[in-house]
Amino acid sequence: MLAVLVLVAAAIWGATGGTGSTHHPAATSAPRSTTTTVLTTSTVPATTVPLATTTTTVGAGALPQTDALPSADSPQFLAAMADLFGAVAHDTPTTAGDAFFPEAAYVQLKSIGDASADWQDRLLAEYELDIGATAAALGPGAPSAVLVSVQVPMGYAHWVPPGVCDNDVGYYEVANSRMIYSLGGVTRSFGIASLISWRGEWYVVHLGAILRPGSGGVVLDPVDGPGQSPPSTTC
Repeated sequence: MLAVLVLVAAAIWGATGGTGSTHHPAATSAPRSTTTTVLTTSTVPATTVPLATTTTTVGAGALPQTDALPSADSPQFLAAMADLFGAVAHDTPTTAGDAFFPEAAYVQLKSIGDASADWQDRLLAEYELDIGATAAALGPGAPSAVLVSVQVPMGYAHWVPPGVCDNDVGYYEVANSRMIYSLGGVTRSFGIASLISWRGEWYVVHLGAILRPGSGGVVLDPVDGPGQSPPSTTC
């Protein structure tokens, strides 16, 4: 009997890798999350939604447009806004690509010659300049800034039909969203000039300004406090 018990114990020890506990497969990386809340000014009450990183579908911009109205609290949008704010806080414009309107979608959208070059040389270049300007506006303490919420005035969202503003494809647009953050115990904010939709998700197409006063970066309405989103309808 003693010999049998010794054999059983040895078998259990070997199966558990010598730890005495059941072996589990290696855990996959869990999405990071924060308590950042996205607020909207639509008629639907704002809710607190954990901010989680998701992986954007590769090539989504190459897929056809839909007429789905984007949400201001989708996991993809929350993750993109976190990436955008991180790029501002650390002055790393190239890390905010997921928040920006996809090149392949822009090529479908625009009825202009060489839309790809326009996206690269104008829109993306201005976006990166605006991130740099906003980082400078936050000051030397920018890396310690914490995103509090993103205010998207959903009541201003409107459908831009094909044939308007050199567009071959329709999309939703909403102007003057705001990124609200805390820095040194003070709540501050700045604006996002224009978000437009692709397949039911919001993307930044203009950060600091739509009509630009010069060739440099622009910071839209930086203020202490959450600020306000004035009504606007644009292309």
